[in-house]
Amino acid sequence: MSTFDSTKRLLPEILAEIVKAKIQLPDFQRGWVWDDQHIRSLLVSIARSFPVGAVMLLETGGEAKFQVRPVEGVTLPPGASDAELLILDGQQRLTTLTQVLATKDAVKTRTEKGKPIRRHYYWNIEVALEGGDRLEDAIEAIEEDKIKRSNFGRQIDLDLTTTQKECEQLYFPCDQILNSDAWEEALQEYAPEKFGLYMQFRRQVLNAFRNYQLPVIQLGKATTKEAVCLVFEKVNTGGVPLNVFELVTATYAADGFNLRDDWHGNATRNVSGRYQRLCKEALLSQVESTDFLQAVSMLHTLELRRADVASGKTGKSVQPVSAKRVSILAMPLSAYAKWADEVEAGFLLAAKFLRKECVKTPRELPYRTQLAPLASVLAHLRERWLEPRIYQKLSHWYWSGVLGELYGSAIETRIANDVEDLLQWIDSDDAIPRTIADAAFSPDRLDTMTSRLSAAYKGLNVLVLREGAQDFFWKAKIQELDDEELALDIHHIFPQDWCEKNGIKRAVYNTVVNKTPISYKANRMIGGHAPSIYLSKLQAHTQVQLADAQMNAIVGSHLIDTTALRADDFDSFYKARKAALVKLVERAMGKAVSAAAGEAELGEAADDDSEQLVISPAV
Repeated sequence: MSTFDSTKRLLPEILAEIVKAKIQLPDFQRGWVWDDQHIRSLLVSIARSFPVGAVMLLETGGEAKFQVRPVEGVTLPPGASDAELLILDGQQRLTTLTQVLATKDAVKTRTEKGKPIRRHYYWNIEVALEGGDRLEDAIEAIEEDKIKRSNFGRQIDLDLTTTQKECEQLYFPCDQILNSDAWEEALQEYAPEKFGLYMQFRRQVLNAFRNYQLPVIQLGKATTKEAVCLVFEKVNTGGVPLNVFELVTATYAADGFNLRDDWHGNATRNVSGRYQRLCKEALLSQVESTDFLQAVSMLHTLELRRADVASGKTGKSVQPVSAKRVSILAMPLSAYAKWADEVEAGFLLAAKFLRKECVKTPRELPYRTQLAPLASVLAHLRERWLEPRIYQKLSHWYWSGVLGELYGSAIETRIANDVEDLLQWIDSDDAIPRTIADAAFSPDRLDTMTSRLSAAYKGLNVLVLREGAQDFFWKAKIQELDDEELALDIHHIFPQDWCEKNGIKRAVYNTVVNKTPISYKANRMIGGHAPSIYLSKLQAHTQVQLADAQMNAIVGSHLIDTTALRADDFDSFYKARKAALVKLVERAMGKAVSAAAGEAELGEAADDDSEQLVISPAV
């Protein structure tokens, strides 16, 4: 069964309904943004009876209930009835035509450079009668006081401050296009000799507006919120995709709840927003409104699922745990009110968990997308998350997602599965969560890992820090230096210059195996020297003075074989550190790399698309 109809409607009829507020905008529609040039082009297109595209309207009164607002420039008339139709596509065109043709106030627009301006639009009748390309030249955009000036405002070029002056100079105001009776009477009084020219203009230009038919696609009441969201994104290909948060905001507003204030806060209304509170934890500054709604949706649908199971339902009749948009859009306000505080507390606990795992800054966070399922689980666990056995399970799940690189895209199903799986695993030791089972890490992945933006690269760096890596110069762990906000970065262990001079290929020396976090001070002293030379320089520095054993301990804290490093033996160093990093991965994921895992030959880095080796659970 079709959920829409297509037809044509007269432009004046549509504008009349907009002015009467029978046609309005859903609150998720963004503001009107057209500039002066776009307005002129639209007016010319209609004057020439050119197509300007279809508009899409949605019937109100169905499932998709939204907070609504009138089209910009329209004041709701006293006793206005509820909107009958909502504009989904065509907002810019209909708002433009409403302001120019159907209201008397100056049109709020902007220049091509974005400067806000207010203008009245007029037709120069004599120029307009030349037709064709001259129509655009016939449109005059006059200042709000209806006076056109030049020479920095000192000279008046055109004065249209009274109807008499408009008539005498044959400048027709666009706000008279739909009904020009009063202006025509004035023309008969002030300039009757020009009435003939005006009648030609009415036939050629005004009638084009009055008889113009707009193609209209009208969605019926049965259209779901999910369908509205999808349709809106499809037809608004030139704009920013509609965020599910905006759609839910408009839905909840219809029930008297301001979701935007609840999330962002509002100083005017003295409302503290959840995002403001979350941002007190630096790690949560990247949390998006959609992440929060996903977490609420997962807890809501988990509750429904458990109720279905308890009532004896089976199979597809059981509600799945879901973070998908359709589930978020179907989530009632009562569910948000029930779970929002719990979810906020869960996100704050997630930040605490991550700090214990040595993820302390947003740049160290491999995946923002893991925060929502983690927050949902912690909202359920509360203080239990610190129990050693539970904490270990959470840690294994977290690092499996990071090092298995499973949270990069299309994660709605995964995060919902993780919430259900994790809570079940924590309560029983039964089935291992799918993310842990799916996670695979090939030792050869280390031979291709060069981008510090990849999740696994970030994860390995954090794990090295978690092992207690100490700086080569400062007497402190790298994490301590990071807390002191000293300049830190990930640098080559065997310097790039040395590698180039000794024939080590970039594909090898530039991988994570040959990199480690150290301070700017240590890196400057390393320079392009061989390790045997820079280690001696560091040890002998006046402010350092370390024995070999002490320096070896510092180097070893980075999982580096000091014997190979001091011997400037790159191949032995690389092989030993790669093996040490693999063991680090195994400890983090709680899984052992298969003994059959091969090693890439140095100088022949494995392809990014190479088959990953299967990892079996550690015994």
